[in-house]
Amino acid sequence: MNIQVVFPVLISFAISVILGPIVIPFLRRLKMGQTERVEGVQSHLKKAGTPTMGGVIFLIAAVVTTLFYAKDYPNVIPVLFLTLGFGIIGFLDDYLKVVLRRSDGLLAWQKFGLQVVVTGIFVYYILNYTNVDLAMRIPFWPNHYLNLGWLAIPVLFFAVIGTVNGVNFTDGLDGLASSVTLIVAVFFTVVSIGIGSGIEPVTGAVVGGLMGFLLFNVYPARVFMGDTGSLALGGFVAGAAYMMQMPLFILLIGLIYLVEVLSVMIQVTYFKATHGKRIFKMAPIHHHFELCGWSETRIVAVFSVITAVMCLIALLAM
Repeated sequence: MNIQVVFPVLISFAISVILGPIVIPFLRRLKMGQTERVEGVQSHLKKAGTPTMGGVIFLIAAVVTTLFYAKDYPNVIPVLFLTLGFGIIGFLDDYLKVVLRRSDGLLAWQKFGLQVVVTGIFVYYILNYTNVDLAMRIPFWPNHYLNLGWLAIPVLFFAVIGTVNGVNFTDGLDGLASSVTLIVAVFFTVVSIGIGSGIEPVTGAVVGGLMGFLLFNVYPARVFMGDTGSLALGGFVAGAAYMMQMPLFILLIGLIYLVEVLSVMIQVTYFKATHGKRIFKMAPIHHHFELCGWSETRIVAVFSVITAVMCLIALLAM
């Protein structure tokens, strides 16, 4: 196993574990409690008061660790930028919601505008300062690439912002987004070593950071990641995929993210079309399973196993 993977995992894990007991009481003092919607899943009402914005724990761990390697591994920079950029957008949203008590946080157009700006800087950097091509590896067809020409840029914006919001929807149960994305990060680390993409220090750092964070985030969670964490993880997934020319593989490894987004879109569309009828008991779909009687831990376990299986299929698809 490469030393440039083992060390980032261990360093980031250690930082995350050390930060947890420092950051969590600080967030609690700032009154950064998770507000649960009254019309939501009733069992979640007992979570009111659990501090949110805990994503800063693994975000700091991953960023600090990766910076040690940035000089020798320049390909980590765009991934780190997208992770941190979206993490800052999430932080602003959380801060407005929780500290300044603005119930809706950033307005939809502000959030979207900031996401477009961050993605634009990312694509500009890739095209001008790296040797990474926007041609995409085609799953199950080794050494073949899909080259969309100029269309690759709007597709990139769609893929990045779609992935980020998919991870954001997945964050709704204790340990769900962190467990699923931990498995995805392990997949990226293995593939990065295999193809020599040079991003394994940042993927390893995210693995370590999330392992440390999960100690505080598994059921019953002592802290939630908030948009700070979920948007950062979405940026990481999209950034790592693009640096390895693997955005098409997000459809496999990120199947859970995709299903979560689709469940919301289907629910909203059907609700409007039928003037108030629903397909799912509640969306995103993890809440549907909760209302069907599944425990949070069972949903997290099932979704994690599905992600692990899809990552194995994606390895075969290489």
